[in-house]
Amino acid sequence: MKPRQTIYTLTIIVALALTLAGCNRSESYLTCEGGVWNTTYRITYMADRDLRDTILNAMKSVELSLSPFAEGSLISAVNRGDTSARADRHLRHVFEASLEINRLSHGAFDPTVAPLINLWGFGYRSGSGDPSAESIDSLLSTVGIGECSLDNQGRIIRKSDQTEFNFSAITKGYGCDMVGEALRRNGVENYLVEIGGEIAASGKSPRGKAWRIMIDAPVENDSTIVHSSMAVIGITDCGVATSGNYRNYRQTVAGKVWHTISPVTGRPAPTDLLSATVIAPSCMMADALATSCMAMSAREALSMISSIPEVQALLVTADTTLVTPGFPIAK
Repeated sequence: MKPRQTIYTLTIIVALALTLAGCNRSESYLTCEGGVWNTTYRITYMADRDLRDTILNAMKSVELSLSPFAEGSLISAVNRGDTSARADRHLRHVFEASLEINRLSHGAFDPTVAPLINLWGFGYRSGSGDPSAESIDSLLSTVGIGECSLDNQGRIIRKSDQTEFNFSAITKGYGCDMVGEALRRNGVENYLVEIGGEIAASGKSPRGKAWRIMIDAPVENDSTIVHSSMAVIGITDCGVATSGNYRNYRQTVAGKVWHTISPVTGRPAPTDLLSATVIAPSCMMADALATSCMAMSAREALSMISSIPEVQALLVTADTTLVTPGFPIAK
């Protein structure tokens, strides 16, 4: 995705030394790292050969389908109203997952808020960053993924001709899952895929145990990224995502505004949360749910997470930390 990616999350750092280790003479832990979608990636996996090309091809496939920053992507064609555009497996999967997360979050998660994200200056097209009430209200009528659908020919039926989609709040997580899927097709069972802080983990780490992940504390700093450990978790066979507003904001005449835009009001969503870390069966689901949390209060977020099987969360406010009973903080 082009260098104007809007949905950022807190960095999650792998809390281990990535030394080569092996189960036999032919397999060892390898690392592939670099930059993609205006962020970084680091992938550690156990294999008997270098799978860098496989990893890069998986990320490129997701980008060509889902990046609203790439004019030639499938979702950009949908947003332009191209009637010949048909959903591929990536777009179909993410669209259907977005409908489900929209339902679970009572509308807090909605990729059709895209034009409003642009209007506030956080999107794939430049906006004023300080929009008028009239411009906000006029775009609100186009928002509502629950009023969109996928027909039997693979076409996305939009709520209106002005409805657009920005799946950035779910794409990084989905990208992690797709890299993991590509590794599995090549016989890899032990891996950790990290793209911009979102993580998909499987099997064992080089230590022969669950992967240990350090979660950053939400420390605000206007000039540099500050990493301060809040907790270490032990995970495997799941996805992890962290979302927070405090590093992605802009100053306006009215003051500081955050990048999480409410689909209900068309304005930055009010919340007492500083960050939300979610663990789910897939990184795609964790990514979308973490974003959903940031569009509601901490108590509402805790209630939502507690209602979804196999999902855990750590929620941070200025005054307290809320943790679901099964959240795997390492001893």
